Amino acid sequence: MSNEDTHDPRQGNPGQGLVLEEAKPKTKQPPLYKVVMLNDDYTPMDFVVQVLQQFFYHPREKAVQIMLQVHSHGRGVAGVFPAEIAETKTALVNAFARQNHHPLLTVMEKA
Repeated sequence: MSNEDTHDPRQGNPGQGLVLEEAKPKTKQPPLYKVVMLNDDYTPMDFVVQVLQQFFYHPREKAVQIMLQVHSHGRGVAGVFPAEIAETKTALVNAFARQNHHPLLTVMEKA
């Protein structure tokens, strides 16, 4: 009887250096969405800066830059987030603006 006849195939080939690795799941990043602030002629600039600081945690200088982008170009990106976070921030900001009697509007766009 040869050595091959007694070999257990579940153990791999001896001497072949077979190393089994655990399968790693393939993960992919969730799609990202921009929260975009739209310009209007009524919302005070200070309120926009407050929203950018309060809801998007921008330092004052960055918040002012974004507010000026909204003012001069009609729109500005407040932040980029996964869908659920972008949706929540959009709803919170729009509700906060209405509670404060401002027409400020934010929308989501695919990044």
